[in-house]
Amino acid sequence: MRGRLTAVRSTVVEDIDAAIVRDPASGSRLETALTSPGLQAIWVHRVAHSMWQRGGRWRLPARLTAQTARSLTGVEIHPGATIGRRFFIDHGMGVVIGETAEVGDDVMIYHGVTLGGRSMERVKRHPTVGDGVTIGAGARVLGPIWIGDEAQIGANAVVVRDVPPAAVATGIPATVRFPTKNDLDPYADPAVYI
Repeated sequence: MRGRLTAVRSTVVEDIDAAIVRDPASGSRLETALTSPGLQAIWVHRVAHSMWQRGGRWRLPARLTAQTARSLTGVEIHPGATIGRRFFIDHGMGVVIGETAEVGDDVMIYHGVTLGGRSMERVKRHPTVGDGVTIGAGARVLGPIWIGDEAQIGANAVVVRDVPPAAVATGIPATVRFPTKNDLDPYADPAVYI
């Protein structure tokens, strides 16, 4: 039990520190923990996901826990979704992450992002997002597609095809480009602004 509590504490501190690094408006660890709806939604999701994985009679409490988090934070994460370490949702409101979505480590998304499905079948129907990905405000990433490590998805982009590692996807429908050696600032392109 003591080892489990130590692991939970370590994860919470790791999440807070990741938020502080990625959000210039954040303050102390306490302030960030108390005022970041994205962090709070992630923490509740981890509890709900643990229940979901148990299956059977735990599925309903997992869904109710997720719905409570949605009501309080404005972030909807299905308890079946798999979320990696140091995941940060900035601003939070309007984020939707579907049941079969998989999100890697060190991912950052902004408000209004949807990791959604394009099928009503009970199959893998949501995106798989690699490590170190940034997804801009209002982006829609739809279907069982793959977003490669360190990719960037621009604000309001609609992504329905795979995005290779280290690529930038912008527009509706999203087009993919690779930053050149001359691109010193990855946010120099206004289409990627978040």
